[in-house]
Amino acid sequence: MQPGNPDTPESSRRSTLQGALIATGMQDRQAFKLLYQLTAAKLFGICLRICGERQAAEDVLQEVYVIIWRRASSFDAARASPITWMATIARNRAIDWKRANGRFAPAVSGDGSARAHDAADDAVPADQAMIRQQEVQQLHDCLMILEDKPRRAIRAAFLGGLTYSDLARREGVPLATMKSTVRRGLLQLRKCLNNES
Repeated sequence: MQPGNPDTPESSRRSTLQGALIATGMQDRQAFKLLYQLTAAKLFGICLRICGERQAAEDVLQEVYVIIWRRASSFDAARASPITWMATIARNRAIDWKRANGRFAPAVSGDGSARAHDAADDAVPADQAMIRQQEVQQLHDCLMILEDKPRRAIRAAFLGGLTYSDLARREGVPLATMKSTVRRGLLQLRKCLNNES
């Protein structure tokens, strides 16, 4: 197992997806085919949820993959995971389709008249919730590969709100040592989250 790259099915899948997306950016048709096989079901689900019609979702999905083919070279693994990047394209394209086809109709009140303003839906869309869940799971997996001291310190600092001074006192170490421990742990965490070896 390489440090910073846990050997889990999720990290392996993400690595495969990232490789396929990067190769697609170099106009590799086999990589694009693999990318489609790995992501079509998820992206179709996003399109169908937003468009509300199967045929429309299929048409939008085709446009999504044309956009992915054209823009794959601009994918930046440091800014987003491959599935987040592609899901954003799918979501935006589906919303564009819905607007272009007049599907953002005003809400109708109980008496049948249209309301001027529809209340905002605060619920997180299912595709975004799924992406967030994957990112939370990845963060958890990456924290687990850290040694015990930096893992405890990072959790206490970022989740518990403790300062470096609090942590140093709690662990009985000099402040500079604690800062160094947290800094090294954060570097390892960043490498893991970016799938760097």
